[in-house]
Amino acid sequence: METYTSTSDQKLENAQKRVKCIKGFYTHATVYLFVNLFLIGSAYVENPQSILTTVPYLTAFFWGIGLAAHGFSVFGKNYIFGKDWEEKQIQRILNK
Repeated sequence: METYTSTSDQKLENAQKRVKCIKGFYTHATVYLFVNLFLIGSAYVENPQSILTTVPYLTAFFWGIGLAAHGFSVFGKNYIFGKDWEEKQIQRILNK
């Protein structure tokens, strides 16, 4: 049986949390895709000319904004303001 140090336990816990967040985003994206395909498809079946109206697309648009925010919270956290950025800013301020 393996014994983990507290650092290994923390790394394992962080990895599990990260995987759970990624899984949550992919689940959200899948639900978004199927619900919006259903809404747009049912609008088309009900009235083929209604496909040009904005109602099904507004749902996709505003929910898409939420999905993009969710994706940014999962994947983009460290992309813009990551550890390297913080260190560069600290060095820049210290050099002044």
